[in-house]
Amino acid sequence: MTPKIARFLARQQPATPCLVLDVDRVEENFRALRRTLPLARIYYAVKANPARQILERLVGLSSSFDAASFEEVEACLDTGARPEAISFGNTIKKVTAIQGAFRRGVTLFAFDSIEELEKLAKHAPGARVYCRILVENEGADWPLSRKFGTTVDNAKTLMIRAGEMGLDPYGLSFHVGSQQTTTRAYEIAIGKVAMLFTDLTDAGINLRMMNLGGGFPVRYRDDVPEIDRFGDAIMTAMTEHFGNNMPEMVIEPGRFVVGGAGLISAEVVLVCRRDPSDPVRWVYLDIGRFGGLAETEGEAIKYAIVTPHDGTATGPVAIAGPTCDGADIMYERSNYRLPLALTSGDRVELLSAGAYVTTYASQRFNGFAPLAEYYL
Repeated sequence: MTPKIARFLARQQPATPCLVLDVDRVEENFRALRRTLPLARIYYAVKANPARQILERLVGLSSSFDAASFEEVEACLDTGARPEAISFGNTIKKVTAIQGAFRRGVTLFAFDSIEELEKLAKHAPGARVYCRILVENEGADWPLSRKFGTTVDNAKTLMIRAGEMGLDPYGLSFHVGSQQTTTRAYEIAIGKVAMLFTDLTDAGINLRMMNLGGGFPVRYRDDVPEIDRFGDAIMTAMTEHFGNNMPEMVIEPGRFVVGGAGLISAEVVLVCRRDPSDPVRWVYLDIGRFGGLAETEGEAIKYAIVTPHDGTATGPVAIAGPTCDGADIMYERSNYRLPLALTSGDRVELLSAGAYVTTYASQRFNGFAPLAEYYL
């Protein structure tokens, strides 16, 4: 919690649930990443939090942007981003989305299949394209490896075909998974993709870019490596595999830039025991999986929770949301303990909640209003 957020909560006491985010902290995180990887061009992953205030601040910092939809492309352009600074990074795009982005000047597109490549050749002729490679996501709290990416062998065929189809085979990409907690994942992926990079270059393909994706973690309940450890590991691996012939490096951070900049302020709706003999109390908040905390699925992302009774005796709890859906349970197996004094009406804060919350929130499921947002 930054001092600015603490002052806002104390003075305004906004209705819950709400996200409160310090945009100055976004800038601090962005600058820290730029210092750590000065040779990399930063494409902010807009999906992490597309708030206009964030995009405007990042435009002012000369950030580039990774868009997952035409709507995100438009949001970036509307806040002053240049079209050449936008990558349409989703490998699954409607034809109308490709056409719309290309019409507005976007010329950099991701793909991982021949079918998507054919769409790009027809509707974004001459565009720069990069192929996403399937890599291991071990160490990631939120893996992304099953839905995206292709094999190295198929990627080689596709990149050669891209040139034959009149596109510009610009580069290769991978993603080691969101909230990646190990530097080793980047080292292995770089080694795997670098071999393909060399093979394609030897085959006469004019590759110029390596996109390392995002995945850089923020601290939730547990400590994670500092960002400079990731930067050191990445640069060591890139130097090992490319030497002085380093390609353009691209990174696509989302969570690292905005996650730690915001928190969720929520209210305890009910504290009870489902069975009087069970030591586990059930704590129901006025926000749950359908209110924006979708990343608690499988208890993957474990938010740190601050209460007004911290420092007093605690006991085991299960934590759930307010809806009438049985799936609206955040934590049962993750050994959360909260103060025994916690009661209905208490306000609590879920820390490092600036990423992947507002856009996951449902639109009035069970009648609950979408999450309120405050950008300071």
